[in-house]
Amino acid sequence: MAFNKIVRGSSNCRLVRDGAPAEGRYDLTPSAHDIVDINRLIVHSERSHGDQSIESWFKPSFFDSNFWLMWSTMFSFQPWHSLAEMRRYLRRFIHLFPGFTRIAGILRTRYNQYDSLIAPIVTWLRDRGVQVRLDAQVVDVTIEGTRQDRAITALAFDDGSAVQIGARDRIYLTLGSMTDASVLGTNDTAPSLDDHMGGARALWRKLAAKHEGFGHPEAFCTDTDKTAWHSFTLTMEGPDFFEFMEDFTGNRTGTGGLVTFAGSGWTLSIVLFHQPHFRGQKHGKYVVWGYGLRGDLLGDFVKKPMWQATGNEIVTELCGQLHLTPEQVKWFDGASVIPCRMPFITSQFMPRKPGDRPDVRPHGARNFAILGQYCEMPRDCVFTVEYSVRSARTAVAALTGRCDPPPPVARTDLDPIVLARAARVLLGV
Repeated sequence: MAFNKIVRGSSNCRLVRDGAPAEGRYDLTPSAHDIVDINRLIVHSERSHGDQSIESWFKPSFFDSNFWLMWSTMFSFQPWHSLAEMRRYLRRFIHLFPGFTRIAGILRTRYNQYDSLIAPIVTWLRDRGVQVRLDAQVVDVTIEGTRQDRAITALAFDDGSAVQIGARDRIYLTLGSMTDASVLGTNDTAPSLDDHMGGARALWRKLAAKHEGFGHPEAFCTDTDKTAWHSFTLTMEGPDFFEFMEDFTGNRTGTGGLVTFAGSGWTLSIVLFHQPHFRGQKHGKYVVWGYGLRGDLLGDFVKKPMWQATGNEIVTELCGQLHLTPEQVKWFDGASVIPCRMPFITSQFMPRKPGDRPDVRPHGARNFAILGQYCEMPRDCVFTVEYSVRSARTAVAALTGRCDPPPPVARTDLDPIVLARAARVLLGV
């Protein structure tokens, strides 16, 4: 919270068109019909949508609006994703609509989220005697009992060993992972397109096939063409590119957020985070992060899908989108570019029905619970840090009674003032 008071985020350049900051960037350009469809979606019940997709609800013209371009790149939605999840996002974040085009109201961490959140927690746990094993993978779980009263009695590991679970033990399972089966490329090689089933999904499928109440993983992880995109990190020497982008966007580094190249074949976006982005990052090193929402399409300057692009080719596309001169392109000489294919990164957004996601505490579970992005948390939105934290806190409260459950999701969608402000934004008044 202290960091966000010091480094306040408010983008002056959310969209770039034809190599320049987009004019009229605050015009969301939805049609009157689109606005009616958004309002209809908000007021309809979630159950009435079933496993509908977003594209089944809106007219094709909606997907050409600035609203959709900024919405989809900010949250990583695709037209074929879950309509029910988009409804949750609209209701959950409607209070942020006045700052939507500036990405205002989004909290950021001092460093990347691993260094800022995960590493300190792991250190805190280890200091208190918790054993953390990174060299083992759970491949099976033994559950005994009936659906009314069942407990985990053993965990099996990939090396053939097992651990027996005692009466006082509690098991917290992460089923599925957004970053499962991720693979890296280099400056000269693209990440492999040979998608495979990662360990977290393999375990989920095994448990769902044998036991009731574990959801239906096949709803989320059977079509990587619809759940994958490629991100990349660009690490460079010297501040030249960052200084250029500060002048270009009107934002000091770390205050702007996502910059999306409108009309880009890959729907390319980049972020210049507050530096240093990593603990221990050497002085004089600068790190850019970016991704292509439509990596399956051809680039504008690299005539191939981003999914087939090397790190150097991603830099070529970025330079082309910014219309950099040959002299400016030299800023990237010697830069390290690491593309990353994440075949399941938006799998949690795939259309779903009630029951496809397991409850945090499945029916009859005596000593186990489920965490992460693929369990059911009413009203809250996946692809957020909060969803993971809320599911974990709910699980611990349910199994131990030694902490309070998380507070209810804030219902700003019931505040008439919030609704009036959101309507003004959509209407452009």
